[in-house]
Amino acid sequence: MTPDTPGTGSSHLTPVRTDVSIPSGSGALAGWLYLPTDAREPLPVVVMAHGLGAVKEMRLDAYADRFAASGYAVVVFDYRHFGSSTGQPRQLLTIQNQLQDWRTALTWVRSDERFDADRIALWGTSFGGGHVIRIAAEDHGVAAVIAQCPFTDGWASTRAVGLISSAKVVALGLRDRLAARCGKPPVMIASAGPRHAAALMAGPGCESGYLALGSSAPAFRNQVAARFGLTISHYRPGTLTSRVTAPVLFGICDPDTVAPASATRRHAARAPHGEVREYQCGHFDIYFDDWFERAVADDLEFLGRHVPVTASSPR
Repeated sequence: MTPDTPGTGSSHLTPVRTDVSIPSGSGALAGWLYLPTDAREPLPVVVMAHGLGAVKEMRLDAYADRFAASGYAVVVFDYRHFGSSTGQPRQLLTIQNQLQDWRTALTWVRSDERFDADRIALWGTSFGGGHVIRIAAEDHGVAAVIAQCPFTDGWASTRAVGLISSAKVVALGLRDRLAARCGKPPVMIASAGPRHAAALMAGPGCESGYLALGSSAPAFRNQVAARFGLTISHYRPGTLTSRVTAPVLFGICDPDTVAPASATRRHAARAPHGEVREYQCGHFDIYFDDWFERAVADDLEFLGRHVPVTASSPR
């Protein structure tokens, strides 16, 4: 565990960040652990991870700083094959592997006596926002879930990309699958690109927004192994919202050319304890400036009600 730069939260506690390595099979998830100084243990904890092809340096530190400054421990991790985590080949994105990474991170948190196992919140954004819904549907020990601009419906997202881009994605995906069977290196596809491009996200503003988000992340690469494109339309974590017993905050962007707002609203309506906050901005705008400030304030208000910093406080 290596000391890193303290956060710059706006509350009464100063968070300290350290690098952590979370064992995962024969490898490890690279992560950050934020601990608020002068806070009483065991601590409530927020577990965080990013979206499609993204890494933790893509503004997750901004959210984690705020959460930790308000008294929460925070664990942020990169998925295997991405960022600082282990895994070969690089940029290989599989849904089942990423879901297992969430389970691994949760197991690690629950094994640490510094954290309160009854006050664990999941925070996921974009594709990770779909993952936290899926995990919470199976793990009823989670206290709360925040799903920011969540990917809830692969079919809706595929329609948003359009027929031209979708056809190019399938073609590259088939090439990559064949390459894998022949033992060859992965055929890559852009995570984000301009309209009609061979890219997984190809709506208006996708390329510029995604690249802006990755500008401060040295390990960021705007590509993943193309075989993932053959599975994305079948992933519909929003259909599981009725099984999530924890309170869920759905942060919906509208217009959203990656995770259409209409699909998320429909799925959110079936969550037994769902709450919705809407932001009149694009999918990638919510990470910056005033939209970020509004989103993180809503997150903290939600956490304060459902995962209180003081364990004796009513939920």
